[in-house]
Amino acid sequence: MGKITLVEHVSLDGVMQAPAAADEDTRDGFARGGWAVPGNDEVMGAELGKRMASGRALGGAQLFGRRTYEQFFGYWPEQTDGNPFTEALNQATKYVVSRTLREPLPWVNSVLVRDVADVAEIEEPLTVLGSGVLAQELMRRGLVDEWMLMTHPLALGTGRRLFDGVEAELRLVESVTTTTGVVIARYEKREEA
Repeated sequence: MGKITLVEHVSLDGVMQAPAAADEDTRDGFARGGWAVPGNDEVMGAELGKRMASGRALGGAQLFGRRTYEQFFGYWPEQTDGNPFTEALNQATKYVVSRTLREPLPWVNSVLVRDVADVAEIEEPLTVLGSGVLAQELMRRGLVDEWMLMTHPLALGTGRRLFDGVEAELRLVESVTTTTGVVIARYEKREEA
């Protein structure tokens, strides 16, 4: 099995739901969508770009849940502004865990994975962007090796949380703080002594 890295925006109270847009994910009446956008700055862009260039975090194959895959497909393939993330996402192999989607998947280089248990058979390193339900299931199964968390300096008080019902012991590997106060931290699984 390849290394699995989660890349997630979270609030101080652990909410990961709908960081990018108001209508991104309104499940359970969530009305705070787009909360992470004000935290974006050049430092965050540089950190994400560095990881993408080194093959970590955004480089290599991606692993998505159905909802996030469909949201990304609705946006990224149409971008023509020269953003390096566009090319990276379009060119990457995209594994999609879904029981409802059917092949062929619409986004180039997409591969359907029917069950989360089958993720363990994928040999290449994988990056999970968003995909909260999938991320939680991967953590429950002990399949996540690394977390890149962008913790924004706000508490939302409501919303779906990354570690809801999930236990994890992590070891901080590196961190940087952006000009907007977002802490970008990379964690690995804490090995048992």
